[in-house]
Amino acid sequence: MDLTSPKTVRQLCSRFDFTFKKGLGQNFLTSQSIIDTIAKAACPDGENVIEIGPGFGVLTDALCRRAKKVVSVEIDERLLPVLQYTLAEHDNVKIINEDVMKADLAKLIADNFADEPVSAAANLPYYITTPVIAKLLESRLPFRHIVVMVQKEVAQRLSAAPGSKDYGAVSVMCQYYSRPQIIAKVPAGLFVPPPKVDSAVLSMTPFSQPPVAVRSEKLFFRTVKAAFSQRRKTLANCISSGFAISKADASAILENAGIVPSRRGETLSLEEFARIADSVLSFTGGENNE
Repeated sequence: MDLTSPKTVRQLCSRFDFTFKKGLGQNFLTSQSIIDTIAKAACPDGENVIEIGPGFGVLTDALCRRAKKVVSVEIDERLLPVLQYTLAEHDNVKIINEDVMKADLAKLIADNFADEPVSAAANLPYYITTPVIAKLLESRLPFRHIVVMVQKEVAQRLSAAPGSKDYGAVSVMCQYYSRPQIIAKVPAGLFVPPPKVDSAVLSMTPFSQPPVAVRSEKLFFRTVKAAFSQRRKTLANCISSGFAISKADASAILENAGIVPSRRGETLSLEEFARIADSVLSFTGGENNE
């Protein structure tokens, strides 16, 4: 069964009386080369894989051929009989009908993989891309690799370097937890039904420890949020507004961190954000950082 064939997709829709739900962002990939790229990046050494949103099972099939075991989390219960049919030849796959945003991933890993290596893979609906990626990264679960298909613009933002137009708070979040890299670009025409925008495959390698040391992660991310809250404003203005302090105090905090107050958030590296956050903590004495 060629699950990348639009004809096969149409036949499966007819066989199982399945219609696409726009609200779930269901667009199924029809390129075997892209599927193989995702599977190889997520499972280079035969490790276990958690897959999010298997759809008709086209990526699941490729993962099953490489991985020791695949656990796929699918929110749409209508797809369960389809997956049972399309993945019938594999005995190393388990389908869980659950919303990944509500799933206990730590328990899922413990129950299915014990202490064995595990990665994550997903063809993510655009409407839920950032929350899912944030959950995978912020959970600090022992993922060797996280490989996701996302909207091209999102992939560019997550992997953007300081000083670029795409660099923002989500870039800092992603790069605090992992090393992101775009490994493939995917035109909209390679999906059924085709979305309105192009996609990209983003591979993230989680760090065992963040690349910068901070005294308070909560304050670090609050500082990042403040710095990007008014992109046309200077850092002094953004820190002043974000922490409800005077501009003079904000300037003093920045100067103490070795940062020129007239700079803007999109020019800062992770290390500079860390210095500012620690300077805020020293200035406030641990107060006003909730």
